[in-house]
Amino acid sequence: MNLQNNSQQENNTGRYEKLKICVYPGSFDPVTNGHLDIIHRAVKICDKLIVAVGNNVNKKPTFTIEERVELLRRALKDYPEIQIDSFSGLLMDYVRDQNATTIIKGLRAVSDFEYEFQMALLNKNLNPDVETLFMMTNINYSFLSSSAVKELAMNGGSIDGLVPDCIKDIVLNKLKNGKAQLI
Repeated sequence: MNLQNNSQQENNTGRYEKLKICVYPGSFDPVTNGHLDIIHRAVKICDKLIVAVGNNVNKKPTFTIEERVELLRRALKDYPEIQIDSFSGLLMDYVRDQNATTIIKGLRAVSDFEYEFQMALLNKNLNPDVETLFMMTNINYSFLSSSAVKELAMNGGSIDGLVPDCIKDIVLNKLKNGKAQLI
């Protein structure tokens, strides 16, 4: 069985080099510290990481796609090697357009796995050359979701430690007043 492909080449030490381009897609509505944990770990295994904010027609986001991109830019301002982008339509079309070889997906629980596994198989059917890499969340964030952050914030709960400090006030303002102040 040949394990080498275009995205992984065995170097002279017998180890595989990094993947070329990885895409970490999500709604990031808003970005949480759990998302950042996956991003910080994923960037270590690829040459280029694209964090791609998807426009999912099945979800009604609280933040506009532009706001979500901006929140990610603020949270990742110290990581110029991470590209932040947005897309609409099929993820596999976006992955192809970016010449990416791998999709990164974060998993919190078994329920995440069932859905993501189904999507990975569907994506593999669309493009057999693209792999999906599942990364388990850090146990400190296994309970954390964007929905939980929004629920807490809208009901006066603390979101300290759940979202990056640099965007916390923006998230709170949007959820309390309906407007994200990004200036």
